[in-house]
Amino acid sequence: MATPASSTAKSDFPWWLAVAAALALAAAIFIAASDLYAQVFATVAKGIGITVLVTVVAFALASAIGLGIALMGLSGSRWLRQIARFYVEIIRGVPMLVLLFWIAFAGAPAFVAGWNALTAPLQSAGLFGELMIRDVSLLWRAIMALTIGYSAFISEVFRAGIEAVEKGQIEAAKALGLTRTQRFRLIVFPQAIRTILPPLGNDFVAMVKDSSLVSVLGVADITQMGKIYAAGSFRFFETYSIVAYIYLILTVGLSLALRALEKRLRRQDER
Repeated sequence: MATPASSTAKSDFPWWLAVAAALALAAAIFIAASDLYAQVFATVAKGIGITVLVTVVAFALASAIGLGIALMGLSGSRWLRQIARFYVEIIRGVPMLVLLFWIAFAGAPAFVAGWNALTAPLQSAGLFGELMIRDVSLLWRAIMALTIGYSAFISEVFRAGIEAVEKGQIEAAKALGLTRTQRFRLIVFPQAIRTILPPLGNDFVAMVKDSSLVSVLGVADITQMGKIYAAGSFRFFETYSIVAYIYLILTVGLSLALRALEKRLRRQDER
C-alpha cells in the first residue's frame, strides 16, 4: 500500500518538463534536418551573445543599484527614505519601452552635454577630448535603460527580504556588539538571501525576455537578427518560430537552474 509521501512524490513528478523536453528535442531534430530552419537558426543564433551580455550586465548593475536603494529605504534618515521611495515609484511607473527610448534619445544626449560642461576646463587644457553622442553606443544605452528600470523592482525585492528577517536576530547581534555593517553582512543578508532568491530569479528570467526590447534601437540581439532575416526573406513564420524557440530554451533553462539552487539552499537550512 502506497504511503502518502510516496503518492505525493509520484504526483509531483515533473511531467510538464518531460513533455517540454521531448518537444524541444523534436524541434531540434526538425531544425537540424531542414535546410531552411537550419539557416534561420544559424542567423538568429548570432544574437544570443548580445542577449546574454545585455541581460547579465544589466542585471548585475540593477542588483547593485537596487540593493543600495533598498538600504536607503530602510535607513534611519527620513530624507534617504523619501529619495528611495521617490525613485522606486517614479521608475516603476514608466513602461520599459518608453524608458528605453527616453534613455537612448533624451538621457544619453543630456549626459553627454552635462559631461562636456563639467569637463570643459580639462578639455581646454587638452587633458580630455570632447565627448560626442555617437561615443555612447546604443548597446550601452540599452543596458542602462534596463538597469534603471529593473533596479526599482529589484530594490523592492531586497527590501522585503531584509524586512523578513526576525527582529530578534538583529537585537541579538546588537547585544553581541556587532556594528551595523557587521550585522548586515553576517546576520541579516545571509538569512534574507533565501527569501530574496526566488523573486530575484523571476526578475532575471523576466529581464531575459525584456532584453528583446533593445532590438528597437537596432542592437543585434536575438530579436533584431530575426527581424532582419524575416524582412529580407519574408519567412516570418519560420523566423519567429525559431526566435520563440531560442527564448524558451533560455528562460526555461534558467528557471530550472534557479529552482535547483533554491532546493539546495532549502536542504542546507534543514540540516
